[in-house]
Amino acid sequence: MSYLLGVDVGTTSVKCVLFDQRGTVRASGRSEYELLMPQPGFVEAEAETYWNAFKDSLSKVLNESKVSPREILGIGISSQGESFVSLGKDGKPVGRAIVWLDNRSKEEAELIKDKFGVADAYRVTGQNDVIPTWTATKIFWLKRNESALFERVYKFLLLEDYMIYRLTGMFATEYSMVCSSLLFDISRRQWWGELLDFIGISEDELPELRPPGAAVGNVTAEAANETGLHTSSIVSTGAYDQAANAVGAGNIAPGVITETTGGALAVVATTDRIILDPMRRMPCHHHAVQGRYFLQPWCHTAGALLKWYRDNFGLVEVDAANRMGVDPYDLLTLEASKIPAGSDGLILLPHFMGAASPEFNPEAKGVLFGLTLYHGRGHIVRAIMESIAYMLRSNVELLEELDVKTKEIRSTGGAARSLLWNQIKADVLQRPIVTVHTEETAALGVAMLAGLATNTFSSLEDASDSMISIKERRAPSETNRGIYNKQYEMYVRLYKSVENLFYRMQID
Repeated sequence: MSYLLGVDVGTTSVKCVLFDQRGTVRASGRSEYELLMPQPGFVEAEAETYWNAFKDSLSKVLNESKVSPREILGIGISSQGESFVSLGKDGKPVGRAIVWLDNRSKEEAELIKDKFGVADAYRVTGQNDVIPTWTATKIFWLKRNESALFERVYKFLLLEDYMIYRLTGMFATEYSMVCSSLLFDISRRQWWGELLDFIGISEDELPELRPPGAAVGNVTAEAANETGLHTSSIVSTGAYDQAANAVGAGNIAPGVITETTGGALAVVATTDRIILDPMRRMPCHHHAVQGRYFLQPWCHTAGALLKWYRDNFGLVEVDAANRMGVDPYDLLTLEASKIPAGSDGLILLPHFMGAASPEFNPEAKGVLFGLTLYHGRGHIVRAIMESIAYMLRSNVELLEELDVKTKEIRSTGGAARSLLWNQIKADVLQRPIVTVHTEETAALGVAMLAGLATNTFSSLEDASDSMISIKERRAPSETNRGIYNKQYEMYVRLYKSVENLFYRMQID
């Protein structure tokens, strides 16, 4: 038996997961770290933090699995987007890594926007706005504000690229990872030369562009000595975390949508062509699947609402769960399961941190509408769960407006464990909700890509057939169709009715 290692570099942790060729998790390890915030708007990390967290996670995997490192055929890496490390000629970091949450480059974003315009930036890069999140704006900030440091930089690497470099000594990146950097021409699959000239860097200061799932090189002797890996293992290009998650859930062809209900809601709709929304409501990314793309609507708050309720109003459930040795969310869900579909008319607008897709209103607020003395705790919990399903439906309808058809939706993230929530989503959307056996879908996705690079699989379809298995398929209930159509219509009307009040609140 041989194995594939998936590495997921998240915002606050690194996770390593070892899979066999059937997609079974043999071992996993996770290591957390703290971000640094030296002043308002700045979010940084020591570059070595990511490498140390990887080594710690990998050590847990090797110890738990008892697998010989020689048996690990390939290694794939998924990471958060936009965060980057600056390296000097000696291969050492120049300054700290700048994290995607960092907001220091507002002025630079405006300068880029003034130079190229949002419409042209969208046409070239697929990114529907020019904001300080994007890597290009922060590199430009370094040039304008830290010129001595900027002049010492030999390579700018996104986190996936940095981990590939530490393992192989090679400078390589791939199409899905660089899409949200604002440095990448999505249609030509090359660096956006005009932007590079404007911010003052050259292609030589960036890694080599390669497709996802391409072999980069073997683990170096130095990295093997430091990590416990073997030099026979091949490191491949991986994927941006949402693309990796889609691959690991089997969302590799048009007609399938992945929705991830974690703290936020992220939707990935696979397409076979670049689709740009005339109203610029969502970005278009290159997929981790060669020749394919995806649209990515997203919303600020989803599972975070249930956590908010648990932490503020669910202390009884938390206490009971601790005594029973169960998850407090299971007790909250049990209460919600006793409430009929539609929550007896109770509707929640889930915009606790403003509204993203499809409303795009930073001033939006949460609204609980229809509350009476009859309603209890279970009603509110169910209304929270239903509100995320309504928000998901509104984004699916937005995708359909752009001629993106949906046959089924694959759910990932913590909420996918909830049978009730999955059924609510199926009923509201009137489409099957499918879950897969592993929750480590991002790590599985890049392990599958490593399987391509090592010729373990001939295609992603082959890898998907071998490594992905369906856990459950929740069919929509015909009984609840009418109830949820009516409630969804009220949800849409409610937002439109109070939309102007949100702006008035800001003015007042």
